[in-house]
Amino acid sequence: MKLPSEAELLRIFIGEADRYEGKPLYEAIVYLARQKGMAGATVIRGLMGFGADSRMHTAKILRLSEDLPIVIEIVDKPEKIQEILPEIDKMIQEGMVTVEKINVIAYRHNS
Repeated sequence: MKLPSEAELLRIFIGEADRYEGKPLYEAIVYLARQKGMAGATVIRGLMGFGADSRMHTAKILRLSEDLPIVIEIVDKPEKIQEILPEIDKMIQEGMVTVEKINVIAYRHNS
């Protein structure tokens, strides 16, 4: 797959404990992105953060470390990002979704 140099980055902020149809929400989103033929997706687990409810999530406190921040990043053409947004919106009960324009410098795989 070849990406144009001008693409978009979809960034989704959720909690590690968030679920969708019985499985972790971050897994459901990544599998959806793969099913839709998106260029790529990455899940990043945060060490600390807070969201709209201002509740602190941190790995330092055992009780709170069960719901650490998760960031999912998906890069693709703007039209593919726009196409997946309505489905992601239905999946997310709590969190934040952002989209920004990016310049892709390289996108390669071993043949």
